[in-house]
Amino acid sequence: MLLHDESPEAVETREQTFILGTYARTPFHPRSGKGAQLVDANGKTYWDLLGGIAVNALGHRHPRLMKAMKDATSELLHVSNLYYHPAQGILAEHLVLESGLLRAFFCNSGTEANEAALKFARLAAPGRSEIVALEESFHGRTLGSLSMTGHEAYRTPFAPLIPGVTFVAPNDIAALEAAVTEKTTAIVLEPIMGEGGIILLTDEYLVAARHIADRKGALLIFDEIQCGVGRTGTLFAFQQSGVVPDIVTLAKPLGGGLPLGAVLTGPAIEGVVKPGHHGTTFGGNPVACRLGIAVLEEIRASRLLDRVQAMGAWFGDALAELATRTKAVVAVRGRGLMWGVELDRPAAPIARALLEAGFVVGTARDNVLRLLPPYIVPKKALAEFIAALEATLTVDRLPLAGRIVANGNTIAALSTVNGQRSTTQEGALSK
Repeated sequence: MLLHDESPEAVETREQTFILGTYARTPFHPRSGKGAQLVDANGKTYWDLLGGIAVNALGHRHPRLMKAMKDATSELLHVSNLYYHPAQGILAEHLVLESGLLRAFFCNSGTEANEAALKFARLAAPGRSEIVALEESFHGRTLGSLSMTGHEAYRTPFAPLIPGVTFVAPNDIAALEAAVTEKTTAIVLEPIMGEGGIILLTDEYLVAARHIADRKGALLIFDEIQCGVGRTGTLFAFQQSGVVPDIVTLAKPLGGGLPLGAVLTGPAIEGVVKPGHHGTTFGGNPVACRLGIAVLEEIRASRLLDRVQAMGAWFGDALAELATRTKAVVAVRGRGLMWGVELDRPAAPIARALLEAGFVVGTARDNVLRLLPPYIVPKKALAEFIAALEATLTVDRLPLAGRIVANGNTIAALSTVNGQRSTTQEGALSK
């Protein structure tokens, strides 16, 4: 079967018939891509500003990743964790030396990394079982990680969950201090909360969290699954605050597109995890680890952290300037190449209009556009996105029939039907 030849209609019909409906899929069919661009089944080209939800940090079909994949798949595809293979130790060495922590454990995903972190924290703090996490946080879909996810809509269908989790407001030091007790195993924080709407935790708050954890005998866990591995301009987000957590969890970009998660542990965990305490069949797979090594090597060789910092500073300024031109943008939050644009209206329809205009973006909560472009994204793509966003927000508010043109391309036509406004997308911005 030539999968590339399957029509979008056939793909959707087959999924609706045979796939369990856990996803409300967008009718978008990317089939190929290169760099920061995707091409759909009809040959239309898009700027990818979501990066597979922060996974495709090097873009699509990056030469270093393609070579690493070819080399790795010419050898063994799987080696049991009962035995050794070189790539796992090499990747662990890179991560440990770059982070300043002591050891690494590899798994398959972010939610698995957070589950492992919880178990390791329990081992390091026997007799304690409670967790303090943040409102609107997101740590995964399994029962343990879901239990400390601070968005009630995700938790309610699966209650009762693991007991003993207290949620406090982000950046509220007094609330954090009051919540942590002698029964607290760990404080779990995302330095930048992705799913929660790109909420940055202040350096002051992270420093306070470290002091509170130390005073109360709790561990400090940083979930850097979305904001780590270079996304904010340093390899680890915690490096910008000077606060070193006891445990860091990673995933998304680490495997270069293959499933790979990691838990990095510091002195508090040293010596407490023994053989048999935890495990995984596929975690630390040799192919995924080879790609992980390639990701870190490319970040270093191409000085991508400097690029993320510079591009992020320019993009943040450009988004802030957009906010001065339209009241539709309520707030702009972010760092590096991780940005949220809070709107005065639901974000999903705007994201759909932008997709029609040739831009793949995400959303967070109800009214935030989430932007996680690859580290190699050209400035041209971001500039065209800002023009398209401004045009889309304008057409969404026009009271009369009109037409919005950006960079010489019509992206939407507005008409009035029976006294009601409707927007019809008419084409994509040229690349």
